[in-house]
Amino acid sequence: MSIVSEVRTGRISVAIVDGVATVEICNPAQRNALTKDMCLEIQKLMPRLDADPDVAVVVLRGAGGTFCAGAAISELASVLVDPQEDGSSVDHLSAADAAVGSLSKPTVALVDGACMGGGWQIASACDFIIANERAVIGLTPAKIGIIYPRPGIERLIRLVGHAKAKYILLTGQTFSATEARALGLVADVVPSESFEEKSAALVSTLRSRSRFSMHSMKRLMDLTDACGSGAAGLDQEWAKAWAAMPDSPDMEIGINAFLTRQQPRFTWRPVG
Repeated sequence: MSIVSEVRTGRISVAIVDGVATVEICNPAQRNALTKDMCLEIQKLMPRLDADPDVAVVVLRGAGGTFCAGAAISELASVLVDPQEDGSSVDHLSAADAAVGSLSKPTVALVDGACMGGGWQIASACDFIIANERAVIGLTPAKIGIIYPRPGIERLIRLVGHAKAKYILLTGQTFSATEARALGLVADVVPSESFEEKSAALVSTLRSRSRFSMHSMKRLMDLTDACGSGAAGLDQEWAKAWAAMPDSPDMEIGINAFLTRQQPRFTWRPVG
């Protein structure tokens, strides 16, 4: 199945093949920069993918040789501080970020070429980022006199720590893929000549794993990250997940496959 949504400037497209939804940011005239309409389209698309039983893994990437140049400069105000009738404003970039981050399914950002500003914020909303070794990453709000959105700053601090976060944001420097990995901005770097092959292999690996395991562990890790390990109610969530484990068909399937040295074929699917 393939869905393509056209917008006024640029588009967000998704192709679903064999359980993998590949979401593509496409705005070549502006190096795949995100417009307001593109951010709105991401917000509409993600809940549909989460509810689609045919989708097991979501991949986010940019069209061509660029991931995303961030928020479109020509629409920067409407993307970040869109005024509303009640006098408030809406940060559509962070709303798109939240839509990606709310997916219960495993998500991977494949970063090739430039990943700048809000592009990194959207990529980092995925569970992890795999970068082509030729990728360049920069968080550059200080170069244009704006403040990086709060969700992006908070995630940056969690990933790299306070000192490195300040270094990255206050200098506005651009980093190579290997430098970005050392800082903690990406999970791994893949050689350019094997980027597509190794990325496909990684996605295929995720596709073959237990969806019960991935959904449960992702949810528990996200709750721990958001609330802290000692937060009220977290023990109950862990207890519920632990109690559900023996009832999942995947546990028996996985054990039997291991004992018989076969590839497991997990059957658990999310409800609702």
